[in-house]
Amino acid sequence: MPGKIDASLNEKLQNVEWGEYRLGDLFEIENTLSFNSEELVDGNEYDYVTRTSSNQGILRSTGFVNAKNLNNEGTWSLGLLQMDFFYRKRKWYAGQFVRKITPKIEISKKAVPFFSTVLNRTKSILLSVLVRNVDNTFKQLKVFLPTKSGNIDFDFMEKFMAELESEKLERLHKYIKTSGIEKFELTSIEKQAIKDMYAGKIIFKNFEFQKIFNNIKQGKRLKKEDQIPGKIPFVMAGVMNAGVVNYVSNPVALFPKNSITIDIFGNTFYRNFVFGAGDDTGVYWNSKLDYSKEVMLFFATTMSKALAGKYSFGKKLRSSQSFNFKMQLPVVNGNIDYKFMETLITAIKKIVLKDIVEFIDSRLAILEKGC
Repeated sequence: MPGKIDASLNEKLQNVEWGEYRLGDLFEIENTLSFNSEELVDGNEYDYVTRTSSNQGILRSTGFVNAKNLNNEGTWSLGLLQMDFFYRKRKWYAGQFVRKITPKIEISKKAVPFFSTVLNRTKSILLSVLVRNVDNTFKQLKVFLPTKSGNIDFDFMEKFMAELESEKLERLHKYIKTSGIEKFELTSIEKQAIKDMYAGKIIFKNFEFQKIFNNIKQGKRLKKEDQIPGKIPFVMAGVMNAGVVNYVSNPVALFPKNSITIDIFGNTFYRNFVFGAGDDTGVYWNSKLDYSKEVMLFFATTMSKALAGKYSFGKKLRSSQSFNFKMQLPVVNGNIDYKFMETLITAIKKIVLKDIVEFIDSRLAILEKGC
């Protein structure tokens, strides 16, 4: 299981019996019937899923389009870009290069997160083969699952995931409580900024990337086998852990904090720490203008939107291509409205934090009841 968990949970993983299973015996992998997003209609009943890793592959919600393209809930989607598996809680439509993973065995909702983790641990193998070989490779892959008396131990999975979720939620709740960020009340200015945004009162203009950043650089190649463990965050293409694949001590070129990275697929992240980057990642910063963190977060969002769906394995993005790319920014009297950006981002952070705390409280209450 990825990530840090407490000693008691680690001990349970070490003591459980593990059995080897072939994915082809557990799941069907099928191509999906795709169609152009222009055929989507207004509505919120279904998800339109693409090969992107952002937003769990969901490009947008839609109403009913047709029956033949509709995929069942209770399945996983597999995007053939970064080979991300996402569980689908409701019926969904698919764009190009998306597979449907259907369980051949009965899997309870409580065990779904465990299987999602197992499936996503096969990403590196699937990424190493050609797309046309993904289906057969998937079927032949073998994974390890908790086993009891020769059968998959679903009871262990359910209890383990409940304990893991509870432990992580309590840790996050404690962090929010002790960090001083649990202040959710919006100021009158923040309320007005959100109101103006929704009312379409904000004027936007296009600005070239190179006009905003006086430094646009590509990272340097550092193969995985050459990476020496250390303390420098090393960023490469991908969305898992926001693209931080390792911590190294190699003498890599360091990029400053308060930067934005965009990888070859268009995945965009703000960095508030010094880091190194691979040659599949571009770095954007301004050494003359001290943009605030909130402004940089706004930049990252609008840059990501400008690049959405345009890049893939067949069409990779390099930072040198992006100098003249344009992002939309709010303006007042013809000048970039940095104050509005800061106000809007601050308001959004408060709203999100409030939602997170309310979710944690309600979810912990459910877990305590054993639901």
